[in-house]
This record gives sequence, structure tokens and C-alpha cells, in this order.
Amino acid sequence: MDFEQARFNMIEQQIRTWNVLDQAVLELLREIPREHFVDDSHRTLAFADFNLPLAHGQVMMQPKVEARLFQALALTNEDRVLEIGTGSGYMTALLAARAASVTSVELFSELSRRAGERLHAAGLAHVELATGDGATGWPDGGPYDVIVITGSLPHLPSAFGEALNQGGRLVAIIGEAPSMEAILYRKTDACLHSKSLFDTHLPALVNAPETNHFTF
Repeated sequence: MDFEQARFNMIEQQIRTWNVLDQAVLELLREIPREHFVDDSHRTLAFADFNLPLAHGQVMMQPKVEARLFQALALTNEDRVLEIGTGSGYMTALLAARAASVTSVELFSELSRRAGERLHAAGLAHVELATGDGATGWPDGGPYDVIVITGSLPHLPSAFGEALNQGGRLVAIIGEAPSMEAILYRKTDACLHSKSLFDTHLPALVNAPETNHFTF
């Protein structure tokens, strides 16, 4: 397989046409080899326009979804980042390439270990990997300038807003099937202000808090 051609097609046909136009973001997608962050058996599918299955029922997000979320954060080299759901480690790599530091939390130790190996091979050293359940928040090491949640939540637990610095940004997929949307939150004056980015669908974080549904 010609990975460079597949990467070019992914960027030009999937990502750029989905309003990812920041040249720095597009260049980073060219630089970090997505195919190195999937198992060998799935390598030819690394650029496909769907959620790629991982171990333990987890998924790697669609390339265009990852790219739109990453672009929305407008990362700087001074940002301290918290990622909930390390998964394949690919989003972790994108974050680490732009931010001052990244703490990435993964429930499954096997996924965290594999991601660590891939990040090390990519030369991305300023990443702290933690194993644990971050579905309702992660108080260690905060506050953070940026928080990225890579599985969906029915609603955003308040602990995440509390873990953000003033001026901080957070992206998450909020809602329940079949209605979910990617949301960018900004913290100003101790309040979270939200902006809907796009509609999508993503499996829920394991142990995501449940929403109470009224019955009549």
C-alpha cells in the first residue's frame, strides 16, 4: 500500500473538505504517521473514513473528526493538556506535537502500554500516561489549559470544568445515540461557554455517567 498517497487522499478528500483549513494542522497530519498508531492487521485501514476498532471495544475516531476537534482547540506551545481516553495514542501524538505537556488517561492498561510504545518510537517524550478511570473527571495534575475527551458523554461532568484554567478549552462529544454533537467549551469568568461544532456519533466512555430519563 502507498501510505503517502493514502495520507494525501485522506487530507484532501476527507479532512480539508470538512472545514479543516488551518495549514499548521494539515501539515501536522502529514508529519505524524497515522498508520504507526494502529495494529498491523488494521494498517491498510488507518486512513479510512470510519471509527477504527481497537481492543476492548474501543475505537480510533474518524480522521476528519480528530482533525476538526484538534483544530478547534487552537493549541499553543504553552498549553498543558489533559486527554481522557488514550486509545491508539494518535490524538495524544497530535496534542504532544503542539502543547507544552500532555497527560493522557486510559482505562485499559494494554492500550496505554501500546500507545506508550508508539509515542516513544515517534520521539514524543513530554507525555505522561496514566491508567485509570477518567469518565467523571481527573483531578491529578490540574488545572489544565486544554482537555480532550475521546469518547462520548451524555453530559459533561462538572469536574471537567473545574479542572480547566481560566481561558481554557475543552472538546467533547456530548449526547446519546442517535443525537450527539461535538462541542467546544471555553472557560471565562469561572463559567463554561459552549459552541456546537458538528453532529457526529461516538461510542460512550466506559463508565460514563448516566442521564436520568423521566418516565410518565
